[in-house]
Amino acid sequence: MARLVRATAATARLRSDEGSTLLLTIFYAALALLVVLVVVAASSLYLERTRLFTMADGAALAGAESFSLDDIEFVDSAVVPRLDPAAVDAAVDDYLANAPSSASFDGLTVIEATTADGRSATVTLSASWRPAVLSLIVPNGFPIEVTSVARSTFR
Repeated sequence: MARLVRATAATARLRSDEGSTLLLTIFYAALALLVVLVVVAASSLYLERTRLFTMADGAALAGAESFSLDDIEFVDSAVVPRLDPAAVDAAVDDYLANAPSSASFDGLTVIEATTADGRSATVTLSASWRPAVLSLIVPNGFPIEVTSVARSTFR
């Protein structure tokens, strides 16, 4: 009879809900913390890519305006500047050397700075992004690459 009473008491304890909410609370708190860290990292990546894209836009604009007055042609009664790939590359390098925010990028490199058609400058920049909170987990970060195209006009 004593065994039956002990077995019934043990079964009642196993069926009890007492203490199970603590485990659930810990799990949900860890999940919420993980979601917050992922959102912070995604926001940081978006902002860093936007900053790099702004830098590439400025560099492409500098490259698109790297023509001299001797490089202007008249095509179908329109004034058309012709870009030289070497001049575009030099203008982009000069722009990045003088831009104050270019020093804030990790591993900023120019992948491409050229002109394909002689009228527009194409600039591709690459930098490394490190997550704000998870930098211990991902110490080298991830590469970001953006491309911007600017067309030169003469009016």
